[in-house]
Amino acid sequence: MSGTILITGASSGIGRATAEFFQDKGWNVAATMRSPDDGADLAALSNVLVTRLDVTEQASIDDAVAACLERFGGLDVLLNNAGFPVYGPLEAIPMDRVRAQFETNIIGLIAVTKAVLPHFRENRSGTLINVSSIGGQMAFPLGSPYHGSKFAVEGFSEAVYYELDQLGVRVKILEPGITASDLWDRSFEIVNDESLEEYQPTFDKVFGGFDGMEMSPPAVIAEVVWQAATDGTDTLRYRAGPDAIELLARRKAQDDTTFLAEMKAQLGL
Repeated sequence: MSGTILITGASSGIGRATAEFFQDKGWNVAATMRSPDDGADLAALSNVLVTRLDVTEQASIDDAVAACLERFGGLDVLLNNAGFPVYGPLEAIPMDRVRAQFETNIIGLIAVTKAVLPHFRENRSGTLINVSSIGGQMAFPLGSPYHGSKFAVEGFSEAVYYELDQLGVRVKILEPGITASDLWDRSFEIVNDESLEEYQPTFDKVFGGFDGMEMSPPAVIAEVVWQAATDGTDTLRYRAGPDAIELLARRKAQDDTTFLAEMKAQLGL
């Protein structure tokens, strides 16, 4: 089986690994990113189009989708992967960063989806894969904007599943765990205000806990994207990475009080 996939946020991490994985499988790949120079090596591969797409700019979305259709003549899979995390005490996070979080992680995802849907609808086929997170089903301390946006991805995806199912379009939600990526250095926004003394013990414990944590390689997540894109099933959610499988199973099995108490104990809160 081969086809064409358009990937947002393909300059690094899950997006880049997925572009390389699908290209190796013989697929056409539209690898989109805000700065196409970051994908020069991808552009050198056969059947790969690297083009600009900023999910917060409608013109760039429309241009990227048009470029994909012109180059490859069709589109079978959309991977909405672009996103970034904002963490910190809510009182310390300026509202412009909260808005930016939602503009990228959910509003931009919806905008790209809407740009692709006319093609899927006309062909009565296609697969929409939205990258949520382990953090779309459970939350870690100090991540209120991020988790709010990822919970929104889950709700949007589950709702749109019904209407697109009638058109022959499959909807999938990818729930990766902690993934090794330069996102941690390049795009992870940590906001703090040390004058808010009451939050500092929580801040120190939470971010001290990130040190030495085990992360899944992006290639492991890319394999799950491949499964979602090609398994031909109506499965909605795909957990990706050992930590996602373990933690989400525990979250589903426990009531809120038990789970939250265990998480607080693990974090020393």
